[in-house]
Amino acid sequence: MDSWFEVEKIDGDTYAISEYQHWEETHCYLLCGTKIAVLIDTGLGVANIRGVVDSLTSLPVMVITTHVHWDHIGGHQYFENIAVHEAEKDWLSSQFPIPLQAVKSNLMREPCQFPVDFNPDQYQIYQGIPQRIFKDGECVDLGNRRLRVVHTPGHSPGHCCFYEPERKYLYSGDLIYCGCLDAFYPTTDPQLFRQSVKRVQSLEISRVLPAHHQLAVPIDIVSRIAEAFDGLEACQKLQQGNGIFDFGDFQIHL
Repeated sequence: MDSWFEVEKIDGDTYAISEYQHWEETHCYLLCGTKIAVLIDTGLGVANIRGVVDSLTSLPVMVITTHVHWDHIGGHQYFENIAVHEAEKDWLSSQFPIPLQAVKSNLMREPCQFPVDFNPDQYQIYQGIPQRIFKDGECVDLGNRRLRVVHTPGHSPGHCCFYEPERKYLYSGDLIYCGCLDAFYPTTDPQLFRQSVKRVQSLEISRVLPAHHQLAVPIDIVSRIAEAFDGLEACQKLQQGNGIFDFGDFQIHL
């Protein structure tokens, strides 16, 4: 197994595959059913995540994408069966919204001991044709477990969380985590971000599984983020260009 990745067992058939050595501290999630396995996101793409996945399951693997940002699709190159929300299918196939040089600058922003065979000069943003386009409310059947697509735009137009009703797991992507929540890019929308947080707030959640930073996230962070957005809206500050607002274990960047 590549030492770049750290694997943590969430339960008997669910794994977090993390890139803690990079400042982004990305998490991907492998969910094993009886028919297929689902891999939620594929990380930075600086090491082959497929080798880790194959060491954990022999099931056919479908990659489902929370959103088409470089740090979530880097390892898509190692898989054939890829799904993405309809609003970002063109980002994946032909029109990635951020220039390659800007992506490389983000990738190399802080010192990092990358894998020895990684050459940043050869780093490319993944482009490919998704095999499945999903919409809000669709279910992915893994055999003995189901995932529901919850369209949560704001961080990006096609951002999705994935909800597992039986276990009450929320795979929250870049909508909910401890750290800086970004709604300042041109392709972000603070008002939609607020609405999306309020939408997932209505779900019955036993565990939040974020895409970045610490894996153990308090469940009440969902309601606290919702309250923070409501407060910014009430003060008429929920607009891009207003800077970073600190709420302790999370920040909102507008």
